[in-house]
Amino acid sequence: MFAGFVAKRLCALLFWVSLASCPLHAENVLNVKTSWIGNTFGFGNGTWMQIDIAAIAVSPDGKVYTNTIWDESGAEASIYQDGKVLGVASDTHGWGNLGGTAVAINHKYEFLAVSVGNERGHLVSPGVWPEKGKQWYGVSRREIADPKRSAPFHSGANVSLALDPRARLAASFLMVNEVPSDQKAEIDGLAANDTTLYVANTARDRIEVYDAESMLQKTTWSVPEPGRIALAPDGTLWVLSGPRGDRTRRVLHYTADGQRLNDTLPLPDDTVVADVAVDGQGRVLVADNGPRQQVLFFSRTNGRYAMSGTLGERGGIFSGVSGRPGPQRFNGLTGVGVDARGNVYVSCNGVGPIRKVIGANLGATLESYAPDGRQLWQLQGLLFVDGAWMDPSRPDSVYTGNKRFELDLSKPAGQDWKYVGFLSNRFKYPEDPVFTVAEWPGLPIARRLKGRTFLFLTDMYADHIKIYRFDAAHDGETAIPSGFIAGSAKAVEHIPNAPPGGDWLWRDTNGNGRFDANEFSPNNTGAKLPGGWGWWVDSAGDIWRARDTKGIFRLHFGGLDAKGNPIYAWSDMTTYPVPAPFTELRRAVYDADTDTMYASGYTADLGVDRAFWKEAGRVLVRYDKWSSGKPVQRYAITLPWETKARPVSTIMGFAVEGQYIFAVEPFATVHVYDKASGREVGVFRPGPEVGRASGWVDVPNGISAFRRGDGEYLIFVEEDARGKVLMYRWKPT
Repeated sequence: MFAGFVAKRLCALLFWVSLASCPLHAENVLNVKTSWIGNTFGFGNGTWMQIDIAAIAVSPDGKVYTNTIWDESGAEASIYQDGKVLGVASDTHGWGNLGGTAVAINHKYEFLAVSVGNERGHLVSPGVWPEKGKQWYGVSRREIADPKRSAPFHSGANVSLALDPRARLAASFLMVNEVPSDQKAEIDGLAANDTTLYVANTARDRIEVYDAESMLQKTTWSVPEPGRIALAPDGTLWVLSGPRGDRTRRVLHYTADGQRLNDTLPLPDDTVVADVAVDGQGRVLVADNGPRQQVLFFSRTNGRYAMSGTLGERGGIFSGVSGRPGPQRFNGLTGVGVDARGNVYVSCNGVGPIRKVIGANLGATLESYAPDGRQLWQLQGLLFVDGAWMDPSRPDSVYTGNKRFELDLSKPAGQDWKYVGFLSNRFKYPEDPVFTVAEWPGLPIARRLKGRTFLFLTDMYADHIKIYRFDAAHDGETAIPSGFIAGSAKAVEHIPNAPPGGDWLWRDTNGNGRFDANEFSPNNTGAKLPGGWGWWVDSAGDIWRARDTKGIFRLHFGGLDAKGNPIYAWSDMTTYPVPAPFTELRRAVYDADTDTMYASGYTADLGVDRAFWKEAGRVLVRYDKWSSGKPVQRYAITLPWETKARPVSTIMGFAVEGQYIFAVEPFATVHVYDKASGREVGVFRPGPEVGRASGWVDVPNGISAFRRGDGEYLIFVEEDARGKVLMYRWKPT
């Protein structure tokens, strides 16, 4: 979504104690440099790398066609070549449309697995959208020369194709399955030559064969849970069969008319097959998303197939220094393909093939390798619904929800970061809540406590907190599950051994990173933490919860246990009433060094609008001597709040650092206030380096700030529209 609007500046509120007041005047736009982290492209030239890749198809000349269920800005089906973005197919996002998990090409068409819904019955047009309560799964045919253009093969839409692009899109859609909207019936594999399209109807246990021009069905044959399909040079088909992500999945060989051949691939026992391809030599390439994290090559010798080579370090990103990215260190393989020159292409998403609506959300990579194994290029779309926080233990090191980056601020924008750590090891710590709780790892707060670094992750809805420790000597970059503060029962329903009802503490007392039954502590205090929109971890390790009308709760840091986990206990919690002038709180940010509280929310005069339930509120107040029992209000700031404006103007979150408060609006306008007086210093917005654009900042902790030794400030803001985090550089004069 686009920023670039001028927010109406409001005066500070005058209350009965010392105040911050300011006359209306023209806004002061600060001199800020814009950069970003986490995506190969910043959108300065209108391109970005998508956030997930579920499937790829590779043309003989090395063009890579992708597909996935979701990319926030509609790049589900993208085209890449030589490390550049060539285009986006479009119409796989919005208006009932979603991408899918399969893609195929021939010389004339691109075939995309997609689904079509009706936005809960709000989209109505026979032949264009399904009836209310129904969902379609099928294949969208596009022109290979310009995949934005759909390629009609019937006139099923009820209006002129020339006049209505949605009718044209509908006339280019092959409906394979119609199911109730609460069910799934995805197409998990496609293959094509110039005359024939092969469709893996996974839900119906069959391969369906269509004429590639008329799209009329020619035949079908049975295959148990068919998945990816690879078309060999001799016209035969290699088909994945069995549950996605399961070690029992097999690779079967068929003739073009569906006769099962007796060939078998001697897969290692721990192989988890994610994709299959065949190169010009007839070698079968298998993307192994098991512990090996490799591409396996199989060649036919003396009438049998044998493994003849591999691409990738065995163990992938988890070998050697666990979590350290690099060439041939694959992480969550989803696709493999090969071009006419023998170059191999590998897509990863941090976890592998899945069926979630929003995709993996652990970051996408697309890589190309020469036949000798040299990396030719790599693209990265690593972040989604994510923030950033400077590492308290290392200079120029930055944490996000499940990654670490290093900065070199001497380099130009977009070249000033390097991806150096993937924090989630699903093989060693399979119960890591990154894989089981919510759709995203979370927004980071990193703290150094008792000489050790800890990572605290808050979620998009401020429901719970994940806590992680590090042990570089044994676990490399991996963040080890260490603690958890649960909110609602729904959010933690997949946590093993969790007590019913939510509202519990967990600490990994035996250090194995698993949720053992004897490690939970239900909240029996009567002061319930679920609900509310404010989580904060101060520099001393205390955890703060702003709980709407219920007050502020403080869980005191109790040191470290024998395994190095931070200790929190319900018996060591302090409760504070809602302070005047607030009637409802949204955020509570405490500075432990100065005993200062910065709280935001609503007052009797400036009340809540329930339509904007994630915002920080309309008033921000500073309280000195917070822990004294008689806190002193120094000032109150009336925050920007124009909910009827287009685009809307309100504050989603704020950060306190150095001499300033940084408060961000939904479209990434950042207001800077003097921390001592509450006076507004100025504003800044995304610059040309990122196309002056940002997605909606719709998380409670979407902004952080860090003052460098030379007085320059780094300000990080969530930017989920195009898979990155914005990084601003500002040096006050």
